[in-house]
Amino acid sequence: MQGCRAIQCLADKQDRERGYRVKKPNIVIVALAVTAAVTAAFWLLLIAPALTGNEINMTRGVTEQSIMNYDLHMVVLWICVVIGILVFSAMFVSIVLHRKSKGHKAAKFTHSTGAEIVWTIIPVIILVAMAVPATTALIHMEVAPETEMSIKITGFQWRWKYEYIEDDISFISSLKPESNAARMLGSGIEPETIDNYLLDVDNRVVIPVDTKIKLLITADDVIHAWWVPDLGWKRDAVPGFINEAWTEVKEPGIYRGQCAELCGKDHGFMPVVVEAVSKADYAAWVSQQRNEVAVNQEEARRLWTLNELMDHGEEVYATQCASCHQSNGEGLSPAFPALAGSNIATGPIEEHIDVVLNGVNGTAMQAWGSMLTETDIAAALTYTRNAFGNDKGDLVQPRTIARIKNG
Repeated sequence: MQGCRAIQCLADKQDRERGYRVKKPNIVIVALAVTAAVTAAFWLLLIAPALTGNEINMTRGVTEQSIMNYDLHMVVLWICVVIGILVFSAMFVSIVLHRKSKGHKAAKFTHSTGAEIVWTIIPVIILVAMAVPATTALIHMEVAPETEMSIKITGFQWRWKYEYIEDDISFISSLKPESNAARMLGSGIEPETIDNYLLDVDNRVVIPVDTKIKLLITADDVIHAWWVPDLGWKRDAVPGFINEAWTEVKEPGIYRGQCAELCGKDHGFMPVVVEAVSKADYAAWVSQQRNEVAVNQEEARRLWTLNELMDHGEEVYATQCASCHQSNGEGLSPAFPALAGSNIATGPIEEHIDVVLNGVNGTAMQAWGSMLTETDIAAALTYTRNAFGNDKGDLVQPRTIARIKNG
């Protein structure tokens, strides 16, 4: 009996040794296979889209700040990828090769001082390594250098006003009429037929390249956020408060963005378009804008015909008024009342002018007196009093608006 037991023990020992010799290479093979699979998965998610033109990575941008942000993002990303590969490889190897069905039993221990020290020190080192470039990027973003020009940006529902402080230029930038028309329900216009649908405006922000520009960002009604991904930052536009930012674009081009704050029902229709041009082209643009201001002042002094005001008023209404009151003048009650047959648009003209110039407190009706030219306001008033079936037959002259605004 004892001899049989000895033989059996020897056989079991030999089996265990054979099993160990077989299991050890299996562990290496499985570990390598799992590591390769996890690495391939990360490659497919992060690198392959860029090679196929469907990149899902962060925008690299065209400013020093945006490039700094991109490089920081990639460093942190690859640190996370390496950690992910190590963790998932160890996890899958443990699950596959050390599962209970293969006869393995969980080890019983309370703690390991050495392991606790290691898994505390290593994460601290990793965090410090990431904190240094992150802090550098934040300081570069927040501490503005000596700038060469300033632009004040004011957010309204749902457009932007830009004021070039040194050049004494200001204008309103709104969603382009083609996009505004296509977005309307029942318009019959396919959005795919519109270039840069919902990302184009009637007036772009023009800036010179290789110029440090300070941006003063605020809002007139609710909180907005001015954001162009290629610039590498965004800033909230808060009523009664001015946020500062700065930028220096190195490459000429057109860079598009949007309001990044949920600012109301038409939040998605408040784009930003920045056009960076050479310094010579920028000087020519400034000269053109000043000439247009002079022309507008001259136009405001002459008498306009009803047909002229109606034609110009239709353009102004499409870009500035239709987003709230709708292209057919029927509005969206109760927030945006209809103009067709309304008491304001068909009532005393003095009251209508007052509403447009000074707005209505407690409503979404803004004060347009400081945003539009006298000609634009007069044309919009004339158009709304003679369109949508109102047919009042009266008109408002730009010189009338100028006289009222000047007291």
